Amino acid sequence: MQENLVAATPSAYAYPLLIKQLLLNARSLHGDQEITYRGELRYRFREFDRRICRLASALTSLDVRHGSTVAVMDWDSHRYLESYFAIPMMGATLFTVNVRLSPQQILYTLNDSEAEVVLVHADFVETLTQIRDELRFVRSVVVLADGQPMPKTDLPVAGEYEALLEQASPEFAFDDFDENTKAAVFYTTGTTGDPKGVSYSHRNIVMHAMATAMSLCAPRDGQRLHREDVYMPITPMFHVLAWGMPYIAIMLGLKTVLPGRYEPEVLLRLRETEKVTFSHCVPTILQMLLQAAPQGDSALSGWKLIIGGSALSPALCDAALGRGIDVFTGYGMSETGPIVALAQLPPGFASNNRNDTAENYKKEVQMRCSTGRPVPMVDFRVVDENMNDVPRDGKSPGEIVLRAPFLTLGYNNEPQASEELWAGGYLHTQDIAVMHPDGFVQIVDRIKDVIKTGGEWVSSIEVERLISLVPGVVECAVIGVPDAKWGERPMALVVGRAGGRLQPSVVREHLMMHAKTNRISRYAVPEESRIVFVEEIPKTSVGKIDKKPLRKMAA
Repeated sequence: MQENLVAATPSAYAYPLLIKQLLLNARSLHGDQEITYRGELRYRFREFDRRICRLASALTSLDVRHGSTVAVMDWDSHRYLESYFAIPMMGATLFTVNVRLSPQQILYTLNDSEAEVVLVHADFVETLTQIRDELRFVRSVVVLADGQPMPKTDLPVAGEYEALLEQASPEFAFDDFDENTKAAVFYTTGTTGDPKGVSYSHRNIVMHAMATAMSLCAPRDGQRLHREDVYMPITPMFHVLAWGMPYIAIMLGLKTVLPGRYEPEVLLRLRETEKVTFSHCVPTILQMLLQAAPQGDSALSGWKLIIGGSALSPALCDAALGRGIDVFTGYGMSETGPIVALAQLPPGFASNNRNDTAENYKKEVQMRCSTGRPVPMVDFRVVDENMNDVPRDGKSPGEIVLRAPFLTLGYNNEPQASEELWAGGYLHTQDIAVMHPDGFVQIVDRIKDVIKTGGEWVSSIEVERLISLVPGVVECAVIGVPDAKWGERPMALVVGRAGGRLQPSVVREHLMMHAKTNRISRYAVPEESRIVFVEEIPKTSVGKIDKKPLRKMAA
């Protein structure tokens, strides 16, 4: 095909999509806006800009160059936010280390990423010291003392973060380079094998910020983000770049609150004192906030929360709405940027929460808990095994496959896994879903979690949703266990409310009621002996339900 490209005059500026472009309005229009760390340290955007330059200058003195990898091991702090910009803007790669992994897994990720410099909080110096002799590429360590005395260590410490910044120049020339340059890398927390490295380019990050902001800023009211919001992440900044939201907050000039380590009383204090209005978290954190906040007051009212990582149950959604939280689901994976869909109410649907009719309120909860509808620029398909689109009837299941300008293009050093991820030219999520005529998508299970019993497929997610509606149920997980007669049978592991007297028979009767109305198959109802009450359900390092140890326990 003959090219028909736009002819550019020699003096024209091509404007590569680099992370530094997200700072333009923050620098020129929002210099007086505030960033605070735990409410204890405060500075303005203009000082943030200077600190980014100082960090780049300090890293240059440590021989960080274009193509170097710099790792960060920190709680959610102003330092992390500075690293989000300074490191990739130098042409280096930011590696956000999952500090909740085991020392051996952290060692694997540091070596696989070829990290040369590590910015490490004092709390994690001991972990890094344990693996020092096996680190293959790390040559310098910068300690983030965070007000603590400098720890004694034999690591190759180049200095303390604040001291290095104070000595560094507040001016730094961030040159242009190819927008497809690797900007960030992090590692998935899979339940089997070594973690997989996921990389994003500058173009990926900028396009994700634009598409997500466009979707969040679109609604007239409710479930939206605007310039008077106060933003606080409650998703770890090491996890998929905190869902990409800090870049959006800075791009839009929002007051930004960094909470440090997640402690319920600190989060609630910051919510009140800093007037936080917009956050995102996993269901476990939402449950924790609901339990920690005093009943009967307005401490949570008006807080907009995106929930991801695990399914938002109708019961938890109802509890949050009852406390005045504007809660809704965001969908994505580590490999997808991550946000590719948001469960925002459609135009014309007036949210009235509990004041509405029972039927409308039920529909609203259902939409808020759904996987949602695609954000702009996402080619979002639900397909059968032959890559044909399934009917948009809300009944026909298929796998979600995606194309978008911000999806990862492959795993680090994993060519076979990368090809499997992108089989047929679409990114395969392994999430099984149905699509409704209005474009709302609902995940019904993960491919590996679908239960086959008596010749029928049973959605573990749907059974979990129904169990969560039983009064007294705090949390549950459903897995398939071997059965000599049926091949597999569902098993429910349930966490009940403290002091409650919930019995397996009550859970089973509730599910049988739904089986009689054909909401679920009778094959989906576990026997009483397979409804087990547990103290807690294991989670991955980012708060997702981890079914692997549950299957081992059941076996």
